[in-house]
Amino acid sequence: MKNIQIFEKLAKEYDEWFDENELVYKSEILALRKLIPKKGKGLEIGVGTGRFAAPLNIHIGVEPAKAMADIARKRGIEVYEARAEKLPFNNNSFDFILMVTTICFLQDPMQALREAKRVLKSEGHIIIGMIDANSPHGRMYKLKKKKSRFYKNANFYPVNQVLKWLKNLGFGGIQVYQTIFRNIEEINDIQEVKEGYGEGLFVVISAQKVSI
Repeated sequence: MKNIQIFEKLAKEYDEWFDENELVYKSEILALRKLIPKKGKGLEIGVGTGRFAAPLNIHIGVEPAKAMADIARKRGIEVYEARAEKLPFNNNSFDFILMVTTICFLQDPMQALREAKRVLKSEGHIIIGMIDANSPHGRMYKLKKKKSRFYKNANFYPVNQVLKWLKNLGFGGIQVYQTIFRNIEEINDIQEVKEGYGEGLFVVISAQKVSI
């Protein structure tokens, strides 16, 4: 798959982006902390190099690109080289699941969300960090993505689409936060985190697996 090949080849360059854009990275972590549960067994799907799992105290990840997985392992993450659409875990295994800029690279996002729901415990939460295609800077990202080695093959979705998927799968208790309100190149401080969506480039959604 094209996406995996890129991340195999450029894993080190991808990882260095977070150091080069430290204020953006810290802003995203701040937004994610708003909705990450303080305790419980967590899993990150699309763990990449472990840049989010490590500071958010998540010890298990899924990542199909071996080069990325190897870097995450150096950060103390137990990584399974598998795909989001077919998770190697039993039903009801995790208290919460994190996916950060993963949805846009998936072949079948709905199937990945079904799998996340399957391995979540009852009342567990899925937390999705994503680029909002309909935000002002998200629209600019879509225009520029062909020039990006990482995002060239990505499909950016509007928040409304992801919310619809979650509701169709029976998730409830939805909360949404947003951050990154300026061009990434212009950011010179940690961005605020606000409720809702529509303004910020980076949006965090939390939804709960509702017991029937």
